[in-house]
Amino acid sequence: MRVLSAMQPSGQLHLGNYFGSMKPNLDFLDKADESFFFIADLHAMTSVQDPSLLRKYKEDAVLDYLAAGFNPEKTVIFNQSEVPEHTELLWILSTVSPMGLLERAVSYKEKVEKGIASSVGLFIYPVLQAADILLYNADTVPVGKDQKQHLEIARDIAVKFNNQFGDTLTVPEPVIKEEVAVVPGTDGQKMSKSYGNAIPLFGDEKEIKKSIMGIVTDSKDKDDPKDPDSCIIYRIHRLLLSEEDALVLADEYRNGLPYGDAKKKLLSVYMDFFGAMRENRARLTSKDARDALDTGALRAKEVAGKTMKSVRKAVGLR
Repeated sequence: MRVLSAMQPSGQLHLGNYFGSMKPNLDFLDKADESFFFIADLHAMTSVQDPSLLRKYKEDAVLDYLAAGFNPEKTVIFNQSEVPEHTELLWILSTVSPMGLLERAVSYKEKVEKGIASSVGLFIYPVLQAADILLYNADTVPVGKDQKQHLEIARDIAVKFNNQFGDTLTVPEPVIKEEVAVVPGTDGQKMSKSYGNAIPLFGDEKEIKKSIMGIVTDSKDKDDPKDPDSCIIYRIHRLLLSEEDALVLADEYRNGLPYGDAKKKLLSVYMDFFGAMRENRARLTSKDARDALDTGALRAKEVAGKTMKSVRKAVGLR
């Protein structure tokens, strides 16, 4: 089984990245015959167009994932832009991708509504994402619930290509952990850097405290009973707890746990949960990132080159 995933370097990594990408990928490492993970820097250009900032975000992302436990000896880690086959396959797939399929992509509309500039790159984002996946013949792609439609689009494009040119591309299977597929942000929406509602993983403690203490709550009085399932603080907190401890905490909410105390509890658990990871991050250097990327790019190019050889032959380019 070959597993593939990626992350877009568009800012500080946060709790949603951990449960939506980091943890699912780490869980798959021991099960996979081979695991690929790339930094989606080409995708990031739809929202980050400051070169120095993009370079910083890319390096930070690699170091963050290494700190979380990604081992370059087990996982192929590389920059998307360092494997030119991504953009070549993008173009070939775009010639068989129906406009209607892309027009139905909800993420494009959501991003434009949130203020990201409308562009051709943003519109064809799902086709590049399809190329990213299909290039490595990945069997399994762990994704957050918000990426489910993009995986469906990738599958549709792969099927259409295979029907047109013969069985060439592997149709991937998404793996979605429903209980942590969408991590709520501090305002109750999906946690996202672009929404300004994220809790950072590797920010300083003051920054993390500010995010947690700013979680939106309702107008219930301090000692009023509270519904844990509708409380953003609890929905975030339970991700960091065992099932048994989450049930105990839920009872505290029902018995009138004040929101201020609930936020302090969450902050304490948060710092403990990510303590070792944050220590690892402090020890890593730019050289660690570059070494991992150089090694990963060689293997990625090897696999991508084989796929493109088959694709070129199938479509008549060789």
